[in-house]
Amino acid sequence: MALSPKLSEREVRERAAALPLWSVRDGKLHREWKFKDFVHAFGFMTSVAILAEKRNHHPDWSNGYDRVTIDLVSHDVDGLSQRDFDLAAAIDALAK
Repeated sequence: MALSPKLSEREVRERAAALPLWSVRDGKLHREWKFKDFVHAFGFMTSVAILAEKRNHHPDWSNGYDRVTIDLVSHDVDGLSQRDFDLAAAIDALAK
């Protein structure tokens, strides 16, 4: 059984409106950051990794020097769930 059910398209649109810095791209929540340099980008990734591990919900992401790209999706429901939006909001709070 999934930890959080798959959201309908309407539910995704409603929740996405509350996260204006994120977009829904290819069925995933997507956001990109640009940092001062590699150390700051990697530090952010480390903080996100700790946050994600505590929630047992891990992002698909990439890093290139001063950039970090994060995609969130609930693989267990093959789509977006409330867990993705909760983690996105927590990442936003961390990035401030």
